[in-house]
Amino acid sequence: MSITLYRYALSGHCHRVELFLHLLGLPCQTVDLDLTRGEQKKPEFLALNAFGQVPVLDDGGIVLADSNAILTYLALRYAPESWLPCDPIGAAAVQRWLSVAAGPLAFGPAVARVIQLFKRPLDPKAAIARAHALFGVVEQTLADAPFLTGAQPTIADIAMYTYTAHAPEGNVSLQDYPLLRAWLARIEALPGFVPMPASRIGLAA
Repeated sequence: MSITLYRYALSGHCHRVELFLHLLGLPCQTVDLDLTRGEQKKPEFLALNAFGQVPVLDDGGIVLADSNAILTYLALRYAPESWLPCDPIGAAAVQRWLSVAAGPLAFGPAVARVIQLFKRPLDPKAAIARAHALFGVVEQTLADAPFLTGAQPTIADIAMYTYTAHAPEGNVSLQDYPLLRAWLARIEALPGFVPMPASRIGLAA
């Protein structure tokens, strides 16, 4: 069965799914939507995701939306126990970071980057402050283990990777977080890793 990923190439939410597909060695077709032209709000796409958001994954007729939900599905279907622990404590630890990815990560570094990427007339100070507060916790967490939940990477690391790696595009410096930067390098060294295209904005200009 073929896998199709509906995406916006500069979306960290989409990239986390695309990255995980590559890490799993699963080939997929990509369908690019131009969010700046509202293609995600057209009826044909709303039939796939009524919320009008990317990414959407079509796995042989199984249609799924929400990046973290897709990561969970792919882990359980194609790599059971490898990327998402089955034991209660391990599963809860991963879920905690998926919630962080949907909360502090999305409303911190991701928002700061969006302001720069789409030239939004918004004050980025609060988002940048949230990003540094989050990265301080990540730095502390990585003092105890090479990955966010332990010795091996999980979908928690995949969910947290992209917007963290691209935080400088939103004027969030990673200079003060050496353990975080080493963690990014470990993910980038995983077999099958693919980067999200860089945007020459913010501190990355």
